[in-house]
Amino acid sequence: MAEIRIGGLQRLSTCDWPGQLVATLFLQGCPWDCPYCHNPHLIPPEAETGVDWAEVMAFLMTRRGLLDGVVFSGGEPTLQRGLPQAMQAVRALGFRVGLHTGGPYPARLAAVLPLCDWVGFDVKAPFSDYRRVTGAAGSGVKARESLLLLLGSGVDYQVRTTVDPELIDDAALARMSAELAQLGVAAHVLQTCRTAGTRRNRPVHVADRGAGRNRA
Repeated sequence: MAEIRIGGLQRLSTCDWPGQLVATLFLQGCPWDCPYCHNPHLIPPEAETGVDWAEVMAFLMTRRGLLDGVVFSGGEPTLQRGLPQAMQAVRALGFRVGLHTGGPYPARLAAVLPLCDWVGFDVKAPFSDYRRVTGAAGSGVKARESLLLLLGSGVDYQVRTTVDPELIDDAALARMSAELAQLGVAAHVLQTCRTAGTRRNRPVHVADRGAGRNRA
């Protein structure tokens, strides 16, 4: 049985993996603390309440042939050391595997990329400005290393950025776009920041999340 901490389960999503019908697992814990995160309750490593892995597997057994895949989201999924085992279990049921990540753990990302069919990679800002967004020293270096690993893996991906005007202005956005183009990023999506449900407003539950939501 995979040893992962699950903060929530969305049993059907049409927006967590473009073009796919998926179930989304929201894994607990994140080393970064982005102000616009729509899942602030997932940042602490321990959840007050959670979903048991056995419950997830039992649910997925009933959705074989009905869902295209399973997305591991968060929080930050690569924080979980049991992520490779969980992905392998999902693949064994016949599901494709998607991953949402910001790339704080390059080595752990490298270990699970062979198990992924698609990755949604969150770029926060120009890499030199990351600490202002994440609150973590060296986070830009790690994110850039992880992005290079993804680009070299051949795994399908989408790079996306939540544009928070309090954290990234037009000049920074242009600088970031130039950096990504230089690295060879072909798919970069800009997301409008919504403050509802963030720490700037009120907490939000997983079930409240919808299309266009911010990623941490």
